[in-house]
Amino acid sequence: MKLLSQTHAEAQASHLATIARDCLIDEARLSPKPGLVDSRGNGAHRDLTLALMERSAHSLMPAFLALARHSWLRPADIALRETVGRLGRDGEQQMMAATSGVNTHRGAIWALGLLVSAAAMQGGAVSADHLTRTAAALASLPDSHAPRVFSKGLKATHRYQVPGAREEAQQAFPHVMKLALPQLLTSRAVGASESEARLDALMAIMTSLSDTCVLSRAGMIGLDAMQQGARAVLLAGGCRTAAGQVALQQLDRRMLALNASPGGAADLLAATLFIDRVCSPEHTYF
Repeated sequence: MKLLSQTHAEAQASHLATIARDCLIDEARLSPKPGLVDSRGNGAHRDLTLALMERSAHSLMPAFLALARHSWLRPADIALRETVGRLGRDGEQQMMAATSGVNTHRGAIWALGLLVSAAAMQGGAVSADHLTRTAAALASLPDSHAPRVFSKGLKATHRYQVPGAREEAQQAFPHVMKLALPQLLTSRAVGASESEARLDALMAIMTSLSDTCVLSRAGMIGLDAMQQGARAVLLAGGCRTAAGQVALQQLDRRMLALNASPGGAADLLAATLFIDRVCSPEHTYF
């Protein structure tokens, strides 16, 4: 397998890995997020803390770097898909070791791992549309070495007959491209702070995502509450308005009462931030 050899290409791979790690940290710190771990506290979780989320993000840096190196300027084929799968599983083991067995970022490893690989496959310089389509092509290929694990997320997709993280990637991240990124840019344009714009992007995802983390914890009642509450925030003008902040507080209380945490939406927010940073002409990383 051909790995990166040039110093400049190695630097680009390192940048991609650094951006992925930083996006996980930025997502974790963003506050106030309904039902999720943030700088205020643990949300609906008993086994997660902000410090643990940040430690998990740092533990994934080697996996993201390996994904970028092995994917550099390669086509989407089964050999690469299997390599990406192996490196992702290695990253999950590193995460579990760092968190003493707590699942902090399994879904994010899938989403961000694919996007890191896709960016590297295109040599780092790529449009958001091309990036997500490349990731979708890779995600749609089979991985014969993938273990047959029936996770909570998969159980929820089967029980409620809804798409999950796999389908989101195979469809080129529609919740990111059609909802979160446009909302992020719109909120910035109307004067929202960066934190407010990111919260609005999270709300946009939550308006329609079939979040399997919420479904696993609170069923369809929880999912309906999440989607309706997120819509209320945006209809009130978003998180930069007083009415939007009140609606966000109401959603947070509802999520906590239901013991629901939109972890799938959080993973897609991290993916949104990654695409924004890698693909925006305002950011010069390469």
